[in-house]
Amino acid sequence: MEKAIFAGGCFWCMVKPFHKYDGVQQVISGYTGGHTENPTYEEVCSNATGHREAIEVTFDPEVITYEQLVSIFWKQIDPTNPNGQFGDLGDSYKTAIYYIDETQKEIAERSKRELEENGPFEGPIVTDILPASTFYPAEDYHQDYYQKQPFRYERYAYGSGRVPFLERVWGG
Repeated sequence: MEKAIFAGGCFWCMVKPFHKYDGVQQVISGYTGGHTENPTYEEVCSNATGHREAIEVTFDPEVITYEQLVSIFWKQIDPTNPNGQFGDLGDSYKTAIYYIDETQKEIAERSKRELEENGPFEGPIVTDILPASTFYPAEDYHQDYYQKQPFRYERYAYGSGRVPFLERVWGG
């Protein structure tokens, strides 16, 4: 198994899209990229920890490739927003691909270039590509939120503007 780490704004909205793919073994909501050890949700949301909400995807590379996961990631976010994602603004909601090794870095950078050249976006792609650091799992109530609170999750995903944006840009 291998791991991939993506920050795409609210981690609640980033788990479900990856869960549906064969080869994805686990998706954990958490925090990464900052300087505070074992941060809490409240600390991360204060934008004082340097962490971003993120997901850690454990996957079988013989079933689904890292390149495919990166492609899935791009279709969950607005990579042109430098201030966060949809209804969630601030440093903790900025997008990033955290690479674990040089191969992941090369794939992420190539994918970003291709999106800039061929993608549906007019503005520059501002999603960061950064080296992975310690990933801290979020509190239990955040894990698999879309399954635990399906009604609230759907309201949030639509109300934040994420789902309408993705449908408009990428289609149904």
